[in-house]
Amino acid sequence: MSADTIVRVSDLHKWFGMLHVLRSVSLEVRLREVVCIIGRSGSGKSTLLRCINFLEEPSHGMIEVDKVKVETNGKGISTKKNHRQLIHDIRLQTGMVFQEFNLFPHRTALENVMEGPITVKGMNKADAVRIAEFNLDRVGMLFKKDEYPLRLSGGQKQRVAIARALAMEPKVMLFDEPTSALDPELIGEVLNVMKNLAKEGMTMLVVTHEMGFAREVADRVVVMADGEIIEQGVPADVFNSPQDARTQALIERYHSGGAR
Repeated sequence: MSADTIVRVSDLHKWFGMLHVLRSVSLEVRLREVVCIIGRSGSGKSTLLRCINFLEEPSHGMIEVDKVKVETNGKGISTKKNHRQLIHDIRLQTGMVFQEFNLFPHRTALENVMEGPITVKGMNKADAVRIAEFNLDRVGMLFKKDEYPLRLSGGQKQRVAIARALAMEPKVMLFDEPTSALDPELIGEVLNVMKNLAKEGMTMLVVTHEMGFAREVADRVVVMADGEIIEQGVPADVFNSPQDARTQALIERYHSGGAR
């Protein structure tokens, strides 16, 4: 493992009953690296991301985020440290952005972004307001800080959701198909925010069907199929010279207009 590795996944397995969704997945992400995970629906991409953030508990394997290490052995988390504390420590290092925005409908954009710093970090209200406004401005949404989600477009809601994740000052941002629930004309505004975060040096792990974004922004593209990583490399290699037949089919579909 290189010195600047911030996320490390080793021999990760996940079963849902008899369904083996992740099969010995190993992956490392370096500090300030943008890694895009692509693959057909059902390939295990989102499950991998949810395991890294422990929204799903892995069945077997090891996950390490910024020196917080959790190992599982098929019988639960194998560690002497408090299970809940470990998950809390992992989540403090990772910001998660979902397909759906999951904003509190009864709270304004500002209040949504303030929630984490206050309830999780115990921050006082004045500091939480300052951090929330900074991050809303960062995603171009400060002008809507007093609006409720009902009065925001899908793209605006997702930008608030990104600001909410950023307000926790994570080391790594995890994006789970952040544009899949958006109308086509709103996708660009979210992708532009993500491009700006990449330029700032944010470490990002992005599950996406947006092949153009992966090709333009990613430092590395990881291809998944049937719960395994079948190929990875710099975008030019993966998109121009795919080695696996399943990757070739995916890229051909993209070039023919079957994927964005």
